[in-house]
Formats: sequence, structure tokens, C-alpha cells
Amino acid sequence: MTGQIYHVGLTVSDLDRSIEFYRDILGLKFIGEIIMDGKETEALFQRKGCRARVAYLNGSDELHMPPVELIQFLDMEIQNKDSDLFHTSISELCFYTNDIDKIYNHLQEHHVECLSAPQDFDFTASGFGKSRAFYFKDKDGIILEMMQPL
Repeated sequence: MTGQIYHVGLTVSDLDRSIEFYRDILGLKFIGEIIMDGKETEALFQRKGCRARVAYLNGSDELHMPPVELIQFLDMEIQNKDSDLFHTSISELCFYTNDIDKIYNHLQEHHVECLSAPQDFDFTASGFGKSRAFYFKDKDGIILEMMQPL
């Protein structure tokens, strides 16, 4: 049967730029980088001659917390499509914080596109409690979410 989430993969156009964003702006820890190539990679991605640089970053040292996997395909043109919460796909990757206002201000200072200021939510009647959250975009326009449980 399926177990815990192992990682969350995002295709990016410039791995170095994305590592800087997730490490230096969001504060994730850089774990390492690999190059994927060969017949197994071609079979996995269903693309002849496929090569990829792949980096892993994480906000926690705990094993049950999956890392973010950033994938840059080499020698291939990547189509950048605008992320849209209202189309079938991964809608966003959500991060927890203990101080959402501090993070929001930090992102604003670094000119990160935020879709709104932090918003308050009360889902206690549904058993999910209270939280504050907002959406923002990485350097490729991938939608991310920041959430603070209250």
C-alpha cells in the first residue's frame, strides 16, 4: 500500500535561481543535488535523451517531513505555463510557519509576488481549527502557500 509522501517535485526553468529562492528567501535547507540520465531516466520521463539536474531542499530534519524536489530538464525546452488554482493540477505547495506576518513582510521586502495578505480562517466546526494563510509565487510562477495554525 501507499505510505507517506516521499517528496514533492516541481519542474523549474533555472535550478540555480530556484535553489536561491527556496534556500535564501524561504529558508529551506539545501540537502543536495543529483544528475539523472541514462536509459532509466529516459524510461521514467518517457523522453529520449532526457537529462535532469535535481536538487532537494527541506524545512525540517524530521524524516516524516518530505523535501521539495526541484527538477531542471537539461537540453530541453521547458514550457512555462501560468499557474492557475482553478485548473486540474497540483494547486499549491503549502509551508507552515509560526509567524506568518513576519514571513509575509520578508517576502514583500524581496519583491515576491503575493496573491493576498494573510487571511484568517476558522474551520473549528469541521475539526480543522483556526489558521492564517496566503498564496505567493516562486520565480517560475509556481503557486505556494504559507500557513500558520492558530
